[in-house]
Amino acid sequence: MPLRRPAAIAFAAGLVVIVGGTAGLLLTHHSTPALRPVAAGVAALPAPTGPIVAPPQSAAAQVARPVSLTIPLIGVKTNLITLGLAAGGAMQVPPPTSTVAGWFTGSPRPGAVGSSIIVGHVDSKSGPGIFFRLPELKNGDDVYIKRSDGTTAEFRVTEVQEYPKDHFPTERVYGPTPDAELRLITCGGAFDSVTHHYLSNIIVYASQIR
Repeated sequence: MPLRRPAAIAFAAGLVVIVGGTAGLLLTHHSTPALRPVAAGVAALPAPTGPIVAPPQSAAAQVARPVSLTIPLIGVKTNLITLGLAAGGAMQVPPPTSTVAGWFTGSPRPGAVGSSIIVGHVDSKSGPGIFFRLPELKNGDDVYIKRSDGTTAEFRVTEVQEYPKDHFPTERVYGPTPDAELRLITCGGAFDSVTHHYLSNIIVYASQIR
């Protein structure tokens, strides 16, 4: 059953705010939001409050860096930029009008053991963002990460969740995992027309299948 909800603004109004507790409702499949342009703006992403568990350097070195992301079901095909930490320890976000997603270099490379974090805008003043249709994903959908050595890591969606930003599941997103996993993150839920921010985050959980 389609959902229509107000949308607008760039990523911090269009991207996740990752704090030690930002977050959930299960997203209905095929819930494409309606875009409502507002003043553009973007805010830095606070880094996770706890340490990100990465694989040993020897293991990480065997996995090439990610260069592109493809999600056939929702028409996503984008290069991946690298996102680190900004001044003050906040996580960087893609440019507000960017149509590319970004891999957070503080997380494992896709295919290494742990949770690899990729973030993207849901929309901006100029139109839909690269992750505008992210809520349409469902269990069993495929996600592909091409790496700098020409190899491709294939992931399968296991869960799609919407979390109020004051209940973000930091440990689940950044915590240790026994295998290679992927987290795709954007903004969603209700839109606050006063603050020009979304009130929730959409998180897609996926596990590597090959």
